[in-house]
Amino acid sequence: MSRRTDYSFPDQRLVASSSASPKQALAFTDAIALIVGIVIGAGIFETPALVAANAGSPPLIIFLWLIGGAVSFLGALCWAELATTYPHTGGNYYYLRRAFGKNVAFLFAWARMTVIQTGSIVLLAFVFGDYASQLFKLGNYSSSIYAAIAIISLTALNIFGVQQGKKAQNLLTLAKVVGLILVIICGLFFTLPVEEAANLSNKTSGSWGLSMIFVLLTYGGWNEAAYISAELQNVRQNMVRSLLFSIGIITVIYLLINFAYLQGLGITDMANSQAVAADLMRRAIGQPGAIFLSLLIAISTLGAINATIFTGARTNYALGQDFSVFSFLGKWQNKNSTPVNALIVQCAIALFLVLLGTLTRKGFQTMVDYTAPVFWFFFLLTTFSLFILRWREPQTLRPFQVPFYPITPIIFCLICGYLLYSSLAYTGVGSLVGVAMVIVGAPILIRHNRQQV
Repeated sequence: MSRRTDYSFPDQRLVASSSASPKQALAFTDAIALIVGIVIGAGIFETPALVAANAGSPPLIIFLWLIGGAVSFLGALCWAELATTYPHTGGNYYYLRRAFGKNVAFLFAWARMTVIQTGSIVLLAFVFGDYASQLFKLGNYSSSIYAAIAIISLTALNIFGVQQGKKAQNLLTLAKVVGLILVIICGLFFTLPVEEAANLSNKTSGSWGLSMIFVLLTYGGWNEAAYISAELQNVRQNMVRSLLFSIGIITVIYLLINFAYLQGLGITDMANSQAVAADLMRRAIGQPGAIFLSLLIAISTLGAINATIFTGARTNYALGQDFSVFSFLGKWQNKNSTPVNALIVQCAIALFLVLLGTLTRKGFQTMVDYTAPVFWFFFLLTTFSLFILRWREPQTLRPFQVPFYPITPIIFCLICGYLLYSSLAYTGVGSLVGVAMVIVGAPILIRHNRQQV
C-alpha cells in the first residue's frame, strides 16, 4: 500500500515520519537575504544591454523594468497565499501534490532535482567561473574548474549546518548590494550624460515581448521563498513581508542601475555592449573599475549559488519523504539542521552538468536552454494549483489571500503561459535535453507505483 498523506495538517506527515525535522531557524532578515541573494545574480550585469537593444528608447527601457517588478509582485501575491496556507519544506512540490496528486508532484521534484535547480546552480557557477577567470586564470578550462570549486565548497558549507549557511548568505548578499550601489553611484555621479549621436530605433528589433523575457529572467528566483516556509520564524506574517520587501528592494536597485547605465553609456553604447556594467565602470574610473566589477560579479554569483543550493536540497528532501525509491534523500541531520543526503546528490548532479557545459563549450547558454521550458511549465502549473486548492479545500484557513481573486492569478497564469511559449521558441537543442530528462522520470515513477501495489 502507498503511504497516505494527511491533508488536514500540512506538516503532520513530515513531523510524524521522522524524529529529526526542520526547525524554525530563519528570521525575517534571513529570508530577505535569501530572496535578494537569489534574484540579484549575474543577470543584471548582462540583460540590460539586451533589453536596450530591443526596446529602443530610454523611457521604454525604464518602463519595462518597472513592469518586471510589477509582474513579480503579482506572482509573489499568489505564492504568499500558498506558502502561508501550506507552510512546508517542499514548497512548490507540496502545492502540486495537494492539487494534482503524487504523480505530478514526483515529476516536478524529479525535474527540479535534475533540471531546474541544478541547472540554475550550474548556470550561476559558469558566470562565477567566467569572472573569476578574469582575476586569476586556471588554464584552458578555468571557468569550469572555478564552477566546480564553487559548487563543492558551498555545498560543504551548507552541510555543516543552516546557521553557517545563512550567515554566509547574509554577508554575500550585503556585499553584493553594496557593490551594486557603488556601480549606481559611479554611473550617476562620475560620468557625464551621453548625447546620442544617432537614433537607435533603426538598429533594434522593437520587440517588447523579447525584452520582457530578459527582464523577467533577471527578476526570476523570488519564488524560492516557498522552500524555507517550514524553517521561517512566524511564517504567517514573515513570509508575506519578506516576499514584498524583497521585490521592492530588487525593483528599486534594478531601476537605479538602468538609470546609471543610460546616464553613463547612453542607449546606443548600452545596446551594443558585450559587458555593460564593465564598460560603465571602465568609463567612470578606468581599468580598476573593470577589475572591481569582475570581483563584484564573482561575489554576486557566489551569493546566488549558495542560496540556490540551500533551497534546492529542500525539495529533494521532500521527495525522499514521499517516495520510497528516493528514501535516502528524506533524512534530516538534526545536529546541523540540514538534509545532508539531498545536498550531496544535488552536488553530484550539478557537477555532471558542469561537465556537460564544458563539453558543449557553451556553458552559460547551454544551461539557459536546458532549464527554461521545464521551469516555466511547472511555474504555470503551480500557479494553477491555487485555483484547485481554493475549490477543493474551501474551509482551510488562509492567513493571506490573493487580492482581487481570481483576476490576479489568472493574469499571472497568462504571463507564465507566454513565457513557456517564448522559452520553447527562443531556445536551442539544450531545451530538448531538459525536456528529455523530465521524461526519464516517468519510468522511475511507474516502477515506484508498481512497488506500492
